[in-house]
Amino acid sequence: MKPNIPKLIFAIVASLYILWIAYDPMQGSFLDNVALPIHETGHLIFRPFGEFMMVAGGSLFQVIFPLVFVGYFAFWQRSYYSAAIVLLWVGQSILNVWVYASDAVVGKLVLTSGLTGSEGSFHDWNYLLTATGLLDSTKGVAKIIRFVGTLTIIAASAAAVCFSFQNPADEEEFEEI
Repeated sequence: MKPNIPKLIFAIVASLYILWIAYDPMQGSFLDNVALPIHETGHLIFRPFGEFMMVAGGSLFQVIFPLVFVGYFAFWQRSYYSAAIVLLWVGQSILNVWVYASDAVVGKLVLTSGLTGSEGSFHDWNYLLTATGLLDSTKGVAKIIRFVGTLTIIAASAAAVCFSFQNPADEEEFEEI
């Protein structure tokens, strides 16, 4: 098996960038600008399922959206390298949810209203954790979300590097198509 050098370089650079985000998700990244409209769209999509699901739908959809692309690449295209690269986005998106969830009690994030949760703006995760009786467990819930996001990023990084290596037999199979 030999590496596809451009794929390997991209896998390493993308992995390092997303791992840098995972080290301190509060610093933000350009991907946060991608996540926000997807998050807000999730509220609209989940609105027919009631208030709780409408509120939860923002965070759910910002993780589901890139997962759809992972599924597309993995199951329809059989492009596991591409699926692994997009899985990095899933992990980053989960960490973005962690930032929001960990703010549920303190309410310091500036929300789409331009206000923070402590200034009276509606905070999805404060509502969700209050509705489920978990507001006192915000730190624990946030730790679980961060763990899942970080684990997703590590697994995606390893998979992307692994799938950047090609078996010569696989190359011949693709040339026949």
